[in-house]
Amino acid sequence: MPRIQNILQLGNGLNKNFKRFSYRRSESLLSILSIGFLLILVGTAFAVTPNFFQKIKDFLNFEIVQVPNTEMQLPAPESLNAHSILYSTIGKLCFAWGLFKIVILMLRFIVHSPLRKKAETGSSLVFWFGASFLIHSFLNEMATTATWFTFWAAIIILIGASLIAKAFILAAAR
Repeated sequence: MPRIQNILQLGNGLNKNFKRFSYRRSESLLSILSIGFLLILVGTAFAVTPNFFQKIKDFLNFEIVQVPNTEMQLPAPESLNAHSILYSTIGKLCFAWGLFKIVILMLRFIVHSPLRKKAETGSSLVFWFGASFLIHSFLNEMATTATWFTFWAAIIILIGASLIAKAFILAAAR
């Protein structure tokens, strides 16, 4: 009888190791899929946006300006309105990444990822769709110094909202 118990214990240990391997493997595959899709998105942006690299270089010319209605001075691009194509492209990248995160969330349910991974992905959905919305709302239409700094304040709020969304997902599931 002890011999059968030993065999059963060995079988249970192998089953736990297989589940752990299966979890690691599925998470690795999701990571590889994410990296691959991100590279496709970035490559597509360079392929379909004329002079995209030059547009990025032009954008990175910052000057120190006064934040409206304050006495603070912070960096901002020299010609805010000259970068509408860059803003539009980045907004579309954020939206596409948000759509991809929906696919990742569905896959997380299929492969039975832990709750914290599902919550992280849900939080990412809030952030990436929110960032896309904010870019289109504040930067595409006649960007000014005021809208530039309002955009960054809204991004900080969005980070907080995505953290709260993660907390709600975790709390609701328990």
